[in-house]
Amino acid sequence: MYTTYGNPNPQPLDWLALAPHPDDAEIGVGGTLLRLARAGKRTGILELTRGEGGTLGDPDTREAECVAAAQLLGLSWRGQLELPDGGLMDIPEQARALAVALRLTRPRVLVVPHYLDRHPDHFGAYHLTKRAIHLAQLARAEVPGAAHRVSRVLLYQGNADIAANVLIDVEDVLPQWEAAIRAHVSQFSGAAISETVTPEIIERRRARLMYWGTLGRRRYCEAFESDGALLLEPEGL
Repeated sequence: MYTTYGNPNPQPLDWLALAPHPDDAEIGVGGTLLRLARAGKRTGILELTRGEGGTLGDPDTREAECVAAAQLLGLSWRGQLELPDGGLMDIPEQARALAVALRLTRPRVLVVPHYLDRHPDHFGAYHLTKRAIHLAQLARAEVPGAAHRVSRVLLYQGNADIAANVLIDVEDVLPQWEAAIRAHVSQFSGAAISETVTPEIIERRRARLMYWGTLGRRRYCEAFESDGALLLEPEGL
């Protein structure tokens, strides 16, 4: 694992977003990360692969794009785990590598791709993360660093619908969110490769944000699915 932006030994992060490939986190959780950073929270992104198997761009180009996007998002830290693109899965060696990263960054909230995503690396990342979370919290696990327990896991939307039960108003940060996505020039300025790797990515995602905003009686919202029950104080409802 190496650091592409910020302190190589970060203090505990408030939120950490896991991205199977460079740009996944910007698309799925970028607006929320912007709001958190503006509120003084410590935020980070950990890419699990360098995207070396992608049709467009190359690993070095994509790393530079990640650095540019990190600055636009106001991240405290951004790292790269260098697992194999196209090969993310729930196996001990990958889970151990991710558990080391979780003990290093010590996030309170972890945001991961949804398990129903059509992309093998996305649903692989979810299942890999579940094992890594378990390892990271075991004091006797053979993992460097002090044990750490993640308090909350949220799932973000990539290429599949989610049962949205957490909504974040992102209207005020939309211009910065768009700029962070467009920082990934190699992916979003050429020919359309898929429904996500396309110059239409902003238009497509804004449509989703507007739909989720309707559910929350706002203009634009990012949506998440809680991976477990949410405990709420009734006075805040």
